[in-house]
Amino acid sequence: METDDVVSRESVMTLIHEKDKIEDEIFQMQSILQSNNIGMSEPLVDENGYPREDIDVYQVRHARHRIICLQNDHKAMMKKIEQGLHALHANLKDECCEAASSCSESASARSTEPIARVNFVSPNSPAAEAGILAEDFVVEFGSVNTSNLKSLQDIGTIVQHSVGRPVVVRIKRQERVIRLTLTPRPWSGRGLLGCNIVPFESVER
Repeated sequence: METDDVVSRESVMTLIHEKDKIEDEIFQMQSILQSNNIGMSEPLVDENGYPREDIDVYQVRHARHRIICLQNDHKAMMKKIEQGLHALHANLKDECCEAASSCSESASARSTEPIARVNFVSPNSPAAEAGILAEDFVVEFGSVNTSNLKSLQDIGTIVQHSVGRPVVVRIKRQERVIRLTLTPRPWSGRGLLGCNIVPFESVER
């Protein structure tokens, strides 16, 4: 049996397979007793102390001994399977917790520092439909964020290359960071977004 920290589904399945083999052999040994019309406790000698002639004494004695051994093996195997299942469940739980923790750390590691500010949003525009409001701060526009922004032209480039395709925009509204999807496209007003974005540096920090 593998130790708990390296237990795998395959190792547990191997134990279950071994248990099934034990059960099959127990059934075979019990069939021998049934064919002799005898169980596990009846005497193997007659009233005079001689081996009974109505049964195969050697065969019955061997089957009884084997059943006892197999039952002990079966009990031990069931205990190993139970331990394996508990360990496997614990490992899966730990993996889920680690994955959740990793995602949480990754999300928290993402900067919430604004790169621009929205100072105007036209009604019925793509920006308005996406849920962007005036005075929202842009934290991330597509692949552009505080770590790689050189100028607002970077945002303009993404807009020009994303016409008709959704762009993920993370905005900061008060103390909340919200993830929105904005699709640049021609509409009845000017531009492809329908909002005005200004550099964050122009706002008092």
